[in-house]
Amino acid sequence: MIATKPDEMGDWRRTHYSLEIVSKMEGKKATVFGWVSSVREQGGIVFLIINDKKGTVQITVHKDKAPKLVLEKLKYLREHSSIGVRGMVKSMNKAPHGAEIVPEEIRVLSTALRQPPFSLFGGRIPSIDKRLDIRAIDMRRPKAQAIFKMRHAVLTAIREFLISRDYMEVSTPKIIATATEGGAALFPLLYYDKEAFLAQSPQLYKEQLIMPFEKVFEIGPIFRAEESRTVRHLSEVVSVDVEEAFVSYEDVMKLIEQLIRHLVQALYEKCKEEMKLLERRLTTPSSTFECITYDDALKILDKEGLTVNWGEDLSTQALKALGGVMPKFYFIKDWPTSIKPFYIKPRDDKQDICEAFDFMYGSIELASGGSRVSSKRLLMRRLKEQGLKPKLFEYHLRTFDYGMPPHAGFGLGLDRLMMVLTGQENIREVAMFPRDQFRLTP
Repeated sequence: MIATKPDEMGDWRRTHYSLEIVSKMEGKKATVFGWVSSVREQGGIVFLIINDKKGTVQITVHKDKAPKLVLEKLKYLREHSSIGVRGMVKSMNKAPHGAEIVPEEIRVLSTALRQPPFSLFGGRIPSIDKRLDIRAIDMRRPKAQAIFKMRHAVLTAIREFLISRDYMEVSTPKIIATATEGGAALFPLLYYDKEAFLAQSPQLYKEQLIMPFEKVFEIGPIFRAEESRTVRHLSEVVSVDVEEAFVSYEDVMKLIEQLIRHLVQALYEKCKEEMKLLERRLTTPSSTFECITYDDALKILDKEGLTVNWGEDLSTQALKALGGVMPKFYFIKDWPTSIKPFYIKPRDDKQDICEAFDFMYGSIELASGGSRVSSKRLLMRRLKEQGLKPKLFEYHLRTFDYGMPPHAGFGLGLDRLMMVLTGQENIREVAMFPRDQFRLTP
């Protein structure tokens, strides 16, 4: 039986969240809202479990005592319906948080017309691709909620960490005229009567912004049109970008280490229940994170029976082998200049090696960064070396005429970081509405 017309919320407003319905509220009235996760009848009693953003609350209806209108509402109440409940709080040891609500009135604000094709509270769940079709409902699962509550805590902690160290949050354009890192993997679009692209990175803009502000950061989307579908790649990801004047790559590597320690501590303080649900125990080394050079990495791989020629990037297979030897957080620094972006500064003592690093967790690259080129002449040379036309970067190059200071920075992939922190194998589990080569909805 389905209700033909939903109730109006009217003047009802929430007085308490589920977590606030506790035994010491015995005898007090409360109004709660949420969605019905369970309807269970036992003898002459009906138990409703309502979920809200804070957790669950039990609603207990005694058929021989409940108002007639409440009993009428129960006839067509289905799981996943959105309801409001107003009633008296009663202490009950077996109820969540030691208390329940005995309803005086129920308002069914929206009745669920369908039920999801999988249980939210146990049993086997379908693949992520099937769950993404009804992603908003999929995120009602307790483990999914734990992931995104942890993501929210991490985002908050990142901002707190950087702002407390005097970094200024900025916003840069996502529609750009020139590729930041060359012409590959770009999403082109028509911008009025001109060709434009979705930004691969805020790199050039954040470099310019250190001229007036010295220390800046941005948390925002970047776009990569890579025609590959792996469990670690998306077409749209959230990047945490940091840039600072008057520092080198060694300084920002230390900053990343401090940031990771801060995030782990914040999760233990704010997300204990979520980490317990996901069975996560996070540890960071008591000493500094291990740091190896690119040359060191090649030697390790050689011992593992995998030969990589000097000057080649590390393949997925190579990173997997390296991650087997180094399974936690570590840095790889001093890369060949030829395989890093044009804005990375070559070392003064050896031009074929640059002041670049990748920040790793096992085989997963979480961040890349380095010291930046601050000389206009050198930057033009680096552009030409990588087959790029300096004229296309004129808007960026002209700022170097006004005294670009030495600077360094990094870009950290939030989604991959959340894979590590939440223990997920597929990056789509940690993105609310992931975009890849085959998915543009929901």
